[in-house]
Amino acid sequence: MVRIMLACAAGMSTSLLVTKMQTAAKESGVEAEIWAVPEADVEKNVGKFDVCLLGPQVRFKLKAIQKIADGKWPVDVIEMTAYGTMNGKKVFDFAMDTYNNFYNK
Repeated sequence: MVRIMLACAAGMSTSLLVTKMQTAAKESGVEAEIWAVPEADVEKNVGKFDVCLLGPQVRFKLKAIQKIADGKWPVDVIEMTAYGTMNGKKVFDFAMDTYNNFYNK
């Protein structure tokens, strides 16, 4: 089970993306829990996710959230075009690449 958390300004703009990512996970045969939170709630969720992806609108928070993750969990920013087009497969694949690159060193 891979736990993927998305963080954006209010946690609402990513809800459609979460649904599309869940579909992509099923189609890929990957058991995944995917959810979205406002970026202000990231710290409350530390330890509950394996990967944290930030929406492009909160990319300026990357360093602060990486500091909260303390090198124990990967944090990255979703590519703007994939986010803007709500490309769930592309974002899911990015999450899995981030996951594999971090945990399979």
